[in-house]
Amino acid sequence: MQKILFVCHGNICRSPMAEFIMKKLVKNANCEDNFLISSAAISNEEMGNDVYPPVKETLKRHEIPFERRQARKLTRKEYADWDYIIAMDEENLDGIFYIIGSDYEDKVKLLLSFTGENREIIDPWYTRNFEKAYSDIYRGCEALLKFSKYN
Repeated sequence: MQKILFVCHGNICRSPMAEFIMKKLVKNANCEDNFLISSAAISNEEMGNDVYPPVKETLKRHEIPFERRQARKLTRKEYADWDYIIAMDEENLDGIFYIIGSDYEDKVKLLLSFTGENREIIDPWYTRNFEKAYSDIYRGCEALLKFSKYN
């Protein structure tokens, strides 16, 4: 089983968007039983809050199912639980490393690195461009699914 954790700053925008997109992709590929997918934050700011409403609207427009959930923070001990810990941007990478210490198993990656791009996914909390974030996250998740199915 492949265990994937998506991480962003507050766990109310990009990481839950990635979680729900990836769940839809694995369902469409008939391989749900082969994956455990979740998301978390690097900060305490949004702890307990549900997905940000504009993210819900974006997911609805693209027919991506989602459920009510509560933002939570990544913990150091979780490092052992996941095969992949996927960050949305460099700040997230720094936060992940601050929490977990070293990545001695090479699990921590930027999502768009699976597409061959070395760039970040914009934070729609600040840019208000939820469609751009959705598009990048979707492409990243497609590439991650292809990568993880063959590794």
